Amino acid sequence: MVRETRLSAADLIQPLFVRGGSGPATPIPSLEGQFHHSIETLVEEARAVHAAGVPAVILFGLPDHKDDAATSAYDDEGIVQLALRAVRLAVPELVLITDVCLCQYTSHGHCGVLRDGQVDNDVTLELLAQTAVSHAAAGADIVAPSDMMDGRVGVIRHALDDDGHVDTPILAYSAKFASAFYGPFREAADSAPAFGDRRGYQMDPANGREALREVMLDLEEGADMVMVKPAMPYLDVIRQVRDATLAPVAAYQVSGEYAMLTAAASAGLIDERAAALEALTAIRRAGADMIITYHATRAAGWLS
Repeated sequence: MVRETRLSAADLIQPLFVRGGSGPATPIPSLEGQFHHSIETLVEEARAVHAAGVPAVILFGLPDHKDDAATSAYDDEGIVQLALRAVRLAVPELVLITDVCLCQYTSHGHCGVLRDGQVDNDVTLELLAQTAVSHAAAGADIVAPSDMMDGRVGVIRHALDDDGHVDTPILAYSAKFASAFYGPFREAADSAPAFGDRRGYQMDPANGREALREVMLDLEEGADMVMVKPAMPYLDVIRQVRDATLAPVAAYQVSGEYAMLTAAASAGLIDERAAALEALTAIRRAGADMIITYHATRAAGWLS
């Protein structure tokens, strides 16, 4: 009765990976318990997520084709667009969020178009907007730009409105840090940069005040919700963002956080259920309204 912080399945979002082709889901070696899904198995998994009480998923696509212009990202017949249509038809009540970025679709693995070896922010914006519009047209309930290009929220908002998607919310990866905790995801999504790193457009882990500036800029440009990523190493930033805005705040418990918990549990060093629920509760206590976590479906079962 006196518990201050509540954690429930309704607070959680399950990430899912979808690839082309058919056949059974294949395990992701770097993320124990997670899979690369065909569209058929993705639909089955989406049904299981919804049945567990988790209200939403966020989709990440692995395209068959990559090029310098990331054309598969905004192809109306791209892997995420096809997956959205299939899941929307099969599980209409499930909230479908899409990651809007180019890194999985570029041949070089960076989050935008390159000019002279550097990401060209302004050229990239138009492709991100095309991607967001194509997702909304295919059935996405929420688009979530994760690229960290300057001005992308405003450009995406205008593009969505111009195409008639005025009610499609934007969940902005507003405070996305250049973190060492992304390694397993980059293997899972085949999105590691071929050279260099992403510190030119992701945030310095030492900068908390800058995170607040980024959040406020995204809200001014039309973001409906904001996100802090990663979660556990940045609980202080989550709290600062929560205190600074009345907008919904999401946090992403990223692949490295999840992998550390599962690896320690596999080694018999911790109780995975207890540790995972404690970590998720801490993220909620810091102020997150929603948590993207690879533990979502299993945590929903533990909480039921």
